[in-house]
Amino acid sequence: MSYAFQPNPPIPAHEVLIFLLQIATLLLVAVVLGRVAERFKMPAIVGELFTGVLLGPSLLGAVAPAFSEWLLPHKAIQSNMLDAVGLLGILLLVGITGAHLDLGLIRRRGITAVRISLCGLLLPLGAGIALAYALPAAFLPDGVERTVFALFLGVAMCVSAIPVIAKTLVDMRLLHRDVGQLTIAAGTVDDAVGWLLLSIVSAMATVGLSTMKVSLSVLYLLGFILFAVLVGRPLVNAVMRLANRSENRGTTVAVVAGLMILGGSLTHALGMEPVFGAFAVGILIGRPGVVDPERLAPLRTVVLSVLAPIFLATAGLRIDLTVLGDPTVLGIALAVLAVAIAGKFVGAYLGAWMSGLNKWEGLALGAGLNARGVVEVVVAMVGLRVGVLDTKSYTIIVLVAVVTSLMAPPILRYAMTRVNQNAEEQARRLAHEAWSTPVYSAAEKESASVH
Repeated sequence: MSYAFQPNPPIPAHEVLIFLLQIATLLLVAVVLGRVAERFKMPAIVGELFTGVLLGPSLLGAVAPAFSEWLLPHKAIQSNMLDAVGLLGILLLVGITGAHLDLGLIRRRGITAVRISLCGLLLPLGAGIALAYALPAAFLPDGVERTVFALFLGVAMCVSAIPVIAKTLVDMRLLHRDVGQLTIAAGTVDDAVGWLLLSIVSAMATVGLSTMKVSLSVLYLLGFILFAVLVGRPLVNAVMRLANRSENRGTTVAVVAGLMILGGSLTHALGMEPVFGAFAVGILIGRPGVVDPERLAPLRTVVLSVLAPIFLATAGLRIDLTVLGDPTVLGIALAVLAVAIAGKFVGAYLGAWMSGLNKWEGLALGAGLNARGVVEVVVAMVGLRVGVLDTKSYTIIVLVAVVTSLMAPPILRYAMTRVNQNAEEQARRLAHEAWSTPVYSAAEKESASVH
């Protein structure tokens, strides 16, 4: 018996038109608002995140609902196409961030990074659990046990957002600083533990807590790390040697992007977040001697200038601030927000103090790790899907994501102007510049050398 090939039907013309208009609108508005943010001495990420709030249900949906429904219809096919573009952006952004990670610094100050991470993880986790037990029973979704809700809120309080932190540090020319490197390293540990805890709490909410499920999650995580070191490193070295032989730098760009996406697909297949796979591949690619950074300048430009703004704007589209009109919801939202901010700040500052860092470095680390961004949105969406959250609690957690991401840049700027730059940071900055010449203008180079 033979089967004739039956191609899938193409995406309807109208859906394609709307998708193209969505991408164009999100990108152009994000670029404009990003430049406006920079005029006010804030990184472009502030304006890019606000793009989604402006075009989403919070503003455009409330002022012009008919036009909002036409441009951003509540259809699965439209959301899926946007999400696919956003996923590509986040994987490459995190991969590039991993390539900028200074492994030498992490090896020398690994204990410092772990100490900061654990303090910045455990304190907000405990504070979130305690707050959940203090909330009125009427606030809990129907049929959800308070213990499950408390654990979930604790997890939501303890995560950070590596993509948003990375974009903030890049926008502010701080990724080369020791504090920036420690922030990325500590945030990576926070997110790894956070996703593991999220999988446990989600299991408790659906099929109950299983020792086998927890054991498999830990085994997969450790197995992937071992695979990356023993197999991934020599494999990446061999592939990049072949790619570097080409005189066309586009070959190197394509191979690096493909490897980062492949790494994301591997961790996704293991039940973990794809960003961890992309981040791990980025670290392997960024090791000295693997690839000439100048050959990857086009990739960095496209990711930071096109894909990252679309990703951040798409994340903002899921925010609906109109539900905060209820005074009770607003009061609880402010309490959750205060606990989230204080828990992360105090935890990170405590870890920095225990590691012998000064108060300004502790303040900068607290600000950076406070940025929860789209990771918090994803956590909230998981909670909504498994029934741990309802509309009110979902909106509150998303509000935490937005506020903490927007407050991080000004605090970082204030603190880092009081931290002197050392010779190693200066050398690292010059190495980072090679990724996208000219990244810094003459004025920016002078400012970076001062700070």
